[in-house]
Amino acid sequence: MTNAPTVATEPRPRRLAPDPAAERALALAESRIAIEAIDAEIDGGRFPAKAVVGRPFVVEADIFSDGHDIIAAALVVPSADGEPDSEAPLTPLANDRWRGTLTFATPGPHRFGLIAWRDLYASWLRDTEKKIAAGVKVSLEIEEGRRLVAASVSAGSARMRADAAALEALSHRLETAHEAARLEILLSPEARDLMARAGRRTNLTRYPREIEVFVDRERAAFSAWYEMMPRSQAGEPGRHGTFDDVIAQLPYVRYLGFDVLYFTPIHPIGRINRKGRNNALTAGPDDPGSPYAIGAAEGGHDAIHPELGTIDDFDRLVEAARDHDLEIALDFAIQCAPDHPWIKEHPEWFDWRPDGTIKFAENPPKKYEDIVNVHFYRDALPDLWLALRDVVLFWVDHGVKIFRVDNPHTKPFPFWEWMISEVRAKHPDVIFLAEAFTRPKVMKRLAKLGFSQSYSYFTWRNEKDELTDYLAELAAPEMAHVMRPNFFANTPDINPAYLQESGRPGFRIRLVLAATLAGNYGLYNGFEICEAEPIPGKEEYLNSEKYEIRVWDMNAPGHIKDDIRLLNRLRRERPALQDFTNLTFYNAFDDQVLLYGKRDAASGDFVLIHVNLDPHASHTFEFEVPLWEFGLPDDASIEVEDLRHGNHFTWHGKLHTLTLDPEDCPYAIWRLIPPGAGRE
Repeated sequence: MTNAPTVATEPRPRRLAPDPAAERALALAESRIAIEAIDAEIDGGRFPAKAVVGRPFVVEADIFSDGHDIIAAALVVPSADGEPDSEAPLTPLANDRWRGTLTFATPGPHRFGLIAWRDLYASWLRDTEKKIAAGVKVSLEIEEGRRLVAASVSAGSARMRADAAALEALSHRLETAHEAARLEILLSPEARDLMARAGRRTNLTRYPREIEVFVDRERAAFSAWYEMMPRSQAGEPGRHGTFDDVIAQLPYVRYLGFDVLYFTPIHPIGRINRKGRNNALTAGPDDPGSPYAIGAAEGGHDAIHPELGTIDDFDRLVEAARDHDLEIALDFAIQCAPDHPWIKEHPEWFDWRPDGTIKFAENPPKKYEDIVNVHFYRDALPDLWLALRDVVLFWVDHGVKIFRVDNPHTKPFPFWEWMISEVRAKHPDVIFLAEAFTRPKVMKRLAKLGFSQSYSYFTWRNEKDELTDYLAELAAPEMAHVMRPNFFANTPDINPAYLQESGRPGFRIRLVLAATLAGNYGLYNGFEICEAEPIPGKEEYLNSEKYEIRVWDMNAPGHIKDDIRLLNRLRRERPALQDFTNLTFYNAFDDQVLLYGKRDAASGDFVLIHVNLDPHASHTFEFEVPLWEFGLPDDASIEVEDLRHGNHFTWHGKLHTLTLDPEDCPYAIWRLIPPGAGRE
């Protein structure tokens, strides 16, 4: 029997439905580079990092891949005008850690991405040069190099637009050249640079999220605050100060070198439960009460205490301050006096007790009978939130762009996140300082929510180990992207025990630490005359200005105005002192002496500071000059400028001896001038 011929059939059609496993493999295969642990990504992108206009914004990340190919990486800032995105290269550090820098030109919200890719041309260069050095023939490598250039031409993109003609010309030269000339072309600096910029990016991997950054103006990171109560500026007993009296004090504040003049609340003061002197429960007929008991028949948070003046007077003050290169900061204290207009107009905004009385504020064992707190939820939401936002916007309309916020940690986190973003949507240059002496995680959370600056534990860090440990914590990258400290040396509420016991030397010590360790620092008036008389056993002032009008004699014997002027001048003149994150501690071989330096990367300015932390005794000690920071050996010499006195001399070698007597001066400030650098 003859077999029937085989009948040809059409090939079985391919399945049209996509294979999910294959699709996933294709998607994952291209993203071959790992990008992890981005220090500027706050809580997985939940909150923006912080940056400052014109200042380097440094980003670090872990970036690595399989195998041994060379990889490259960049930070990417999206373009808003259809042009190619701008890029800043990341450079490898150690252990797969990379670092890059961005600079933002305008305040407000910004964002950036991260990309990485296998740089096959750089890998080819490395491997080919090894073979050439080993005497291995590289004919095939030359052809591989030519093909890498040709592939870059065919993979042209918007990024390569500026180099497209140069790439085509390079490819054409390689096609027409003989082998030896090809190798010379491929290894040339021109080809290396061109391929680094415009070469094909193999396995280009994008971090799946863009990182948000809020960019503040310069004063958010570098400012010197002077705090005063306007009502005490009359300068004569028995008279309430006015805004005109404050205008008369502006030259003095500027003379000291400050750039922010901060007022405690300037609103009408309640009469119900008004406090008397030294926090007495009963006020006398002439007692002015606490400015933090906000609100009376004359108005609330958008009104001015009548004895200070009018809103027109305040506007004149703001303008006069601006003429003196000063900026006015106001206290935003949300609490209310029992006769604040809101209590009758919006009783639903407050907590009421079962007997129908309103609950006053407490912070056991402290009681604030002259203050009641608002309630942020229940029937107060959203109207109270809107009203508080509008209070801030009211003062912004009157020229105030800086607010010190009283006790923000006692108000809901969601409120601050919402309110700050609402204000910044209209005014991205507004600065908020969080007065939150509270638990570390709460302070950090407030900074994440949008506060531009934060009070800190500096006020209670006095010993060498305490200071070095705490400053290292604050300057670490994961904190520096979130929280900017403002080192207030004292406040109307806090008369630190150290200042009570240390005399004039202690005030000079705390001044130099605050002014040179931090970018932002502040003093409450009276610091310059070493005011420290306490209520026995408490960190509070006797005859506190919170409860009475004071007359200040800022020329009292023993004042330290010259120190304040010197330090504020050096802060303005020396770029190294204008940052906080550039702080490094060095070896001074004495437990009572702190030695630290700051270096400005852009200018090379290097300032070295010694502080004797002991206000009661002279200390003689050895210390190390950080010659290694300039690439100098231990036996090298370096020129030094004494920034207190202005004289120049030379330190020879690494080890030196110094004496600091607190009765003479407890600190020394030097500028190190390496060989070849000018004196200015």
